[in-house]
Amino acid sequence: MGQAIAAYLHFISIFVLFALLTLEHRLFKLPLDLERARSLVRIDIGYGLAAGVVLLTGLARVVWYGKGLDYYLHNSLFHAKVTLFVLIALLSAFPTFVFLNWRNELKAGQVPHMSTGKARAVIMVIRLELLLVLILPLLAVLMARGYGVIGG
Repeated sequence: MGQAIAAYLHFISIFVLFALLTLEHRLFKLPLDLERARSLVRIDIGYGLAAGVVLLTGLARVVWYGKGLDYYLHNSLFHAKVTLFVLIALLSAFPTFVFLNWRNELKAGQVPHMSTGKARAVIMVIRLELLLVLILPLLAVLMARGYGVIGG
C-alpha cells in the first residue's frame, strides 16, 4: 500500500508542478498589474513546494518502494533524470529571484517595474523549464522498462 501511495503522490505532485509552471507562463506578461504580480509570487512559491514534494516522493520511491537503490544507482537514465531535475531547479531560481525582488513594491501596493529584456529572459527560462519537465517522464518510462542499466 505504501508503494501505491508514494507513486500516487509522486505523480500528483508532478502534475501540480507542471500546472503551476504552465500557469506562471500564462500569467507572466508585460505590462504587469498588481494582482497578476501577486499571483505570480504565490504561484512560484507553490511551484517550489510542488518541486519539493516531487523530490521527496521520488526519493521515497527510490529508497523504499522502487526496484531497489542498486538498480537506480546503476542506471544511466536515472542519473540523467536526476541531473535534468537539478538543471530545472537551477533554471527556476532566475524567475524566483525576480519574483522575490518584487516584495517591497508589492507590500507598498505598487506594480513591480521590469525591463522588456528581463521579462523576455524570464519567459524564455519558464519555457525552457516546461520543455525540460516534459522530458522527465520519458526518461522515467524508459528506465522503468529496463533501459539505461549500466553494465547490463
